[in-house]
Amino acid sequence: MPGHKRQPSIELLELMGVVRENGSDQASLPPVHTPLSYDYVLVAKIIENEEREAFKKQTEYIEELKKKNMRVTKILDDDLVFYGIQAPKEIFEKYRYLLKVSDACNWSSDQNIVPLSTRIRIVHFILNHTPIYSGETLRDLMKIKVFDAKFCLHEKKKQRELKESWARWTACLQGQPITAVRNYFGEKVALYYLWLGWYTYLLIPPAVIGIVVFLYGLAFFNSSPLIKEVCEADTIMCPLCDKGCKVWQLSDTCTYAKVSQLFDNNGTVFFAMFMAVWATLFMAFWKRHRASFVCEWKVSDWCEEEEELILEIVNNADCEPRKYRHSYLRSTLVLICVTVMILVIIGLTHALVVFRVIAAVLLAEGSWEFLSTHSNAGAMMLGAVLHYLIITVMTRINRIVAMKLCEIEETRSFAATEKSFTVKMFTFQFFTYFSSLFYVAFFLGRINGHPGGYVRIAGKWRLEECHPSGCLTDLFIQMAIIMVLKQTISNVFEFTGPWLCRWLKRRRTQKLQRKCAHCYLKDESEAKQGAELCDNCKLRDWLSNYRLNDVDSFSLFNEFLEMVIQFSFTTIFVAAFPLAPLLALVNNIIEIRLDAIKMVTLERRLVPKKTNDIGVWTDVLEAIGVLAVIANGLVIGISSDFIPRLVYQYRYGPCANGTVTDIDCMVGYINNTLSIARIDDQSTKKNDFSTYQMMTPNGWNATYCSYKDYRSHEDYSLTPQFWLILAVRFAFVILFEHIVVIFKFIAAWFVPSAPMLVKNDRLFDKLNRLKEEL
Repeated sequence: MPGHKRQPSIELLELMGVVRENGSDQASLPPVHTPLSYDYVLVAKIIENEEREAFKKQTEYIEELKKKNMRVTKILDDDLVFYGIQAPKEIFEKYRYLLKVSDACNWSSDQNIVPLSTRIRIVHFILNHTPIYSGETLRDLMKIKVFDAKFCLHEKKKQRELKESWARWTACLQGQPITAVRNYFGEKVALYYLWLGWYTYLLIPPAVIGIVVFLYGLAFFNSSPLIKEVCEADTIMCPLCDKGCKVWQLSDTCTYAKVSQLFDNNGTVFFAMFMAVWATLFMAFWKRHRASFVCEWKVSDWCEEEEELILEIVNNADCEPRKYRHSYLRSTLVLICVTVMILVIIGLTHALVVFRVIAAVLLAEGSWEFLSTHSNAGAMMLGAVLHYLIITVMTRINRIVAMKLCEIEETRSFAATEKSFTVKMFTFQFFTYFSSLFYVAFFLGRINGHPGGYVRIAGKWRLEECHPSGCLTDLFIQMAIIMVLKQTISNVFEFTGPWLCRWLKRRRTQKLQRKCAHCYLKDESEAKQGAELCDNCKLRDWLSNYRLNDVDSFSLFNEFLEMVIQFSFTTIFVAAFPLAPLLALVNNIIEIRLDAIKMVTLERRLVPKKTNDIGVWTDVLEAIGVLAVIANGLVIGISSDFIPRLVYQYRYGPCANGTVTDIDCMVGYINNTLSIARIDDQSTKKNDFSTYQMMTPNGWNATYCSYKDYRSHEDYSLTPQFWLILAVRFAFVILFEHIVVIFKFIAAWFVPSAPMLVKNDRLFDKLNRLKEEL
């Protein structure tokens, strides 16, 4: 468009390096006509016996397409038959007219052309909604293997351009050509990459601050009085399990105390507050950038459900729309099934707790001295690995259950089905990933009891305890293992899986012939309408696409789910793992190019979908932002030792009386958090601390031992200090959450969801269109 000026938000993203749109001119849309290509291709196994039911259904379906004036080209190759499908021009003219007179979509697109991406979407809908006499559609026929595959074709020229500018590893630190991606894959894919690019860019500040918090803890490695107290202590600690565990020296866990200091320090409080506000600003600015791009693409008012209604009319002028329905019975059944599924996932968390408890006992009783000494840490790491395996298995089960529940609901449209599936699948995955972490964060070491009154599983196995330096390190280790395993293994399989599949398909089929010179010249130049490739070159093109990995309607959903789960890790428990944003940043730089290479070169072309938002994912991300405030407040107030240290410093420590001293205010803190259990006490004898267990490494029998808690030495009742700390913990959580929520509201108010220029452009655009109608 002459004199067209882009939105400042897009210019800003280009300046930042998030996108690369090649100056002020928008990339041209694909042509209306597709003389050298076909809108869609169906593939089936050749059936010699014409009396077979599969052959009859295959023939009947192709005839139904021909009745709709579809041009069908049949080409045989060994044991495969390919059907190239081209829709007539009349179908697209009807689509354009209905789009113009619709309520929601009439302002949303350039009405003068129907680009190839739109052609593919229309033909894809018609193919999936063309039934045969028995009522079976293409999806049903593919399930019973009447057809082997269906796909739209990659455009060689555009594919090569995307490889050079985007889908290559050497472009990792370059911006993305979002408009070119939109022209090829549709708005839905383009908005995913725009969101991912913006998310990755905005991870840089929290990654840097996370490193600073880590280094802040590292700076006090040798000077911290807490670490010195642990490393120089001669305190005898109570056995951590029954029978196999002995008393142990607090100084044996010097390394553990140092690791705790890295992540459980005063800097994490500031970092948690920063991340809560960051999540709000991230979403606020994302909405602005999204608004700028959808305004540029003229899809601001686009309605997926209304387009689906238009496509139904294009496919069948006598169609009846699927009515909106609501069944309280079905809704109740779905709610019960979702609740049961969540309870099953939480039950797996309980099983994981039991596994860790039993593993700690077995490791403690083992012959390997190193594992016996560090049985709790070993059990925790084994538990984290098992948790990852449970996540892998449950991901498949969750998908099946979510799909079945959507079938029970009987949603009206594909857009409604996708939204319902997204909410259910994310809910199941969230509980699968985070149930164990919530246990470690808020229950580990708080419900295990005390000497003489330990809480046991089935009356046999004692629950785990926290380290005297705090419980936050357990949460950090659990998160680190899951994040590293998930991101590393997922990326390896995500790339090597499609690559190996393509390689195997190439090995199993004969080598493709080279394109003849005549067709090569046609393909490289602007071909005229009616021009065609020869059958050999058509077959070559179709075979090369057939050998790629299959994609479906939920292929993009998998990428979104992976990133939103990562966003949850980055924000919800960031107080326990300040390096999470750094890991996410490194992963996402790789992830963008990995997904791009996979989509452009390793997978069949996704059916381009038109949309103006990332859909229900926006609501999910905002819910995560709210949950992050609550979770981080609880982690700092309940899980970390920030509040007990604060109370000790100003109430019980050497600086409590307000006089200036020459010693650190935190000296004696570790000893203050420990209580003593005397073995000659009658109630302690019930705990069955055997003589073997009370034998110290020096060979003498201990008559008392220490454990982490605020309890009386006489009757094990909770001390006043415990209740004071508990009151301060709750007061801090309430104060923290209110302050952060106020900041979130101010940030959301301060940053409008759409730039004023976007709103004014839309206003004048509608005004001009209305004047044209007059």
